[in-house]
Amino acid sequence: MREAKNVFIGFGKAAKTLAFKLAKAGESVIMIEGSDQMYGGTCINIACIPSKLLYTLSMEPVVGTKQRNYHQAILNKRGLIGSLRTKNLHKIADLPAVAVLTGWAKFTDDHTLMVSYANGTSEQVRGERIFINTGAKAITPTIPGLSDSKFMVTSTEMLDQAHLPKQLVIIGGGYIGLEFATTYAQFGAQVTVLDKQKQFMSRDEREVAQAVHAQFDQAGIQVVQDVAVTQVTDAGPHAVINASVAGKPATFTADMILVATGRAANIKNLGLENTTIKTTARGIAVDDHLRTSAENVWAMGDVRGGAQFTYISLDDYRIVYDQLLGEGKRSLQEQEVVPHTVFLNPPLSTIGLNEEQVKAQGINYRVAKIPAAAMPKAHILGNSAGYLKALVGAENQILGATLFCVEAYEVINLISLAMHQHLPYQVLRDQIFAHPTMSEALNDLFETLA
Repeated sequence: MREAKNVFIGFGKAAKTLAFKLAKAGESVIMIEGSDQMYGGTCINIACIPSKLLYTLSMEPVVGTKQRNYHQAILNKRGLIGSLRTKNLHKIADLPAVAVLTGWAKFTDDHTLMVSYANGTSEQVRGERIFINTGAKAITPTIPGLSDSKFMVTSTEMLDQAHLPKQLVIIGGGYIGLEFATTYAQFGAQVTVLDKQKQFMSRDEREVAQAVHAQFDQAGIQVVQDVAVTQVTDAGPHAVINASVAGKPATFTADMILVATGRAANIKNLGLENTTIKTTARGIAVDDHLRTSAENVWAMGDVRGGAQFTYISLDDYRIVYDQLLGEGKRSLQEQEVVPHTVFLNPPLSTIGLNEEQVKAQGINYRVAKIPAAAMPKAHILGNSAGYLKALVGAENQILGATLFCVEAYEVINLISLAMHQHLPYQVLRDQIFAHPTMSEALNDLFETLA
């Protein structure tokens, strides 16, 4: 039996960061990862990094007869991800106090694991502390013929398709589906999004949903609402998708079907039934300090059923590290207000409350809003679509913001900083920003409240 003070199941963002810190502090560490293709976690291998690289490459200007080269983009992606995966492995594995095991871990009790390897062997591992960071997996709905279709992929396989589909149908109108729709339409695919919701971007403010829909129309992306897919059938070079649209029969064809109907905590086959670790419908149950119901066992990142973002997993590391080697003050309460970005064109970034939510809560507020076209940097970047909007409360505190503009994903972090530090909006209004940048839009945005 192998033993260590700290045993990690999953090589995700929280796990690798915490493992590194504990090992550097002289503590023994065992890192268990099920696949040699997942060193470093979901983000760098099958999510954020590859998807945003393809998103960025899909927006490269087309010059003359030169077209965007999707196949070359995939090769670039493979090279980058392979390099990052190796770097992440060696950052942990090369430390003297760390052992990395590539096998599937299954609990036999609260602190003992059976690790099974690809060669058929297995061994027991025991840890004084156990940290679960196994992430989430794509959900495939139970639609007749879908799982059996050779044209069906999840986001994981989609990011490694060597050839660009001609007709891409995306099942799911959530953020993942909309991001892939944006990227693949820009590469030249004909994209259709089938959304079960009756309302486009149903979780968002109507104002921004309408603005995004207009951009999708301009990009040639077809979005169909109130869709229930009933059957998928392979027919030679394409798949036939039978569906009901607002109660009426409809048929779609595709040479690739992307299932983007959400992701669920990756807890199957972990052997949690052999432990006192409790779960919920969303994942492993934790308290505000990420402790599970089993003593000295923590769950971090997507597997605990919270917001599925890499930066949340990183903050989970901070919470646990603070308990082990810090002051023990950090908690999940600090994650109640965080920025979100959907990588559309232009990108959409939000934080806090939107105007519909503020009205519903009866909060006294003021609105600051300017068009993205008012900023020189938007014209420099060749995309002046969208707007910037912020809500300010009676005490001059920023209640929330919606940025639908180029480089929104950078500017939103400044608003997040101001909100978390409880700074009045005037600090951003009067800040001296570099020029020309999109950040300086905050001067003009909040000046509208003067």
